[in-house]
Amino acid sequence: MAEIMAAAGFDWLAVDLEHSTISLREAEDLIRIIDLKGVVPFVRLASNNPEQIKRVMDAGAHGVIVPMVKSCEDAEQAVMSVKYPPTGNRSIGLARAQGYGVRFDEYFDWQRDNSIVVVQIEHIDAVRNLSSILAVPGVDAYIIGPYDLSGSLGIPGCFDAPEFSEAMECIHNTAHAAGIPGGVHIVEPDPKELRRRINQGNRFIAYGIDTRILDVGCRVGISDLKGEL
Repeated sequence: MAEIMAAAGFDWLAVDLEHSTISLREAEDLIRIIDLKGVVPFVRLASNNPEQIKRVMDAGAHGVIVPMVKSCEDAEQAVMSVKYPPTGNRSIGLARAQGYGVRFDEYFDWQRDNSIVVVQIEHIDAVRNLSSILAVPGVDAYIIGPYDLSGSLGIPGCFDAPEFSEAMECIHNTAHAAGIPGGVHIVEPDPKELRRRINQGNRFIAYGIDTRILDVGCRVGISDLKGEL
């Protein structure tokens, strides 16, 4: 699946450790496949855990998507865990990312300026603290988690509710003022919705999930066929 999707034209693919049963060992294989196909491999973490961040970065991830970032302290911890000293406090090892030692100097220079930290804004507390979160040096982008954000408002899945719309508008206005790119996760693979989100100014968009893309493709094909019988 990763090889097929990496050849399909995506700019980046994320290995999801938050809402899946993917192990760290399996994540390394997926990162390798994506990376060797010339696509940027991200990992969505299970939590803002320095140990997990260190290990997926050592496996070759180009960056992490950090769930439930609610404060500038949360954002600072994520950045510190991705970067080596003196910028951060990530422990230094010799794994796949460092060429098993052969490319350590090259990797050291690369991680300083090119490793990516994306914060997930998916709680109303994050919205309230967004200016300080996005001001943290090393935060490169944000992505909205709409389901958890609506859940934190007590209206899970109610994306048409006024309070949800207000939160979304606040996020966009704050991020625009800060000059930080961001976007949303479009769960259902819908090209029209993708275009709408791009026109809204979103620049970091997760489009679909492998299982949803597979399911929608199957259902559309079968539905069209049955309609002709």
